[in-house]
Amino acid sequence: MSVRAKTIVVGSISAALIVGSVFIPTSYAATSNTIVNVNVGSAISISTSSTVALAITPASGGSASSASDTVSVSTNNTTGYKLQLADSDSTNTLTSGANAISAASGTFAAPAALGVNSWGYRIDNAGNFGAGTTTAKTNTSSLGGTWTKVPVSGAPDTVKSTNTTAANDTTTVWYAANVDTTLPNGTYSDTVTYTATTN
Repeated sequence: MSVRAKTIVVGSISAALIVGSVFIPTSYAATSNTIVNVNVGSAISISTSSTVALAITPASGGSASSASDTVSVSTNNTTGYKLQLADSDSTNTLTSGANAISAASGTFAAPAALGVNSWGYRIDNAGNFGAGTTTAKTNTSSLGGTWTKVPVSGAPDTVKSTNTTAANDTTTVWYAANVDTTLPNGTYSDTVTYTATTN
């Protein structure tokens, strides 16, 4: 019996595993945001004419002179500022040694004509002063307009209030004195303090 080896060819089987392209980056990136806030505070500045000089030759029935002061305020505050004025101390008379010129009888709420041997201030269009227009006068028998006393320190008059930023915003403050011949000669003085505050 012959035995013959038989080769059975199943065929050529080829198996291929396709993995595909895999990209492996060499670095990664991540982002994050930071907000930068700059808090700009309020700033305010004020300046005045520094000195108001009134020259008066007294008369028996009274003689009056007036002159102005310019107050200038600047602020970056978006809600504006308020301007106040008051005497620098608790006495609101003009003094020369033991002699004095009294404060006016009027108030900011109720200004009045300036009486003899008194001094005061007014601001056109502010409070109840009325429109004016006030002008500088020397040795007049009639100043016209209404005037008020300068309040003592600690009880200031608020003479102006704004609601926006300001650059050299000016307020004209008029001062006047009315004297007669009973008042001794001399230089009578006092100090008024202006305060500008952001709203």
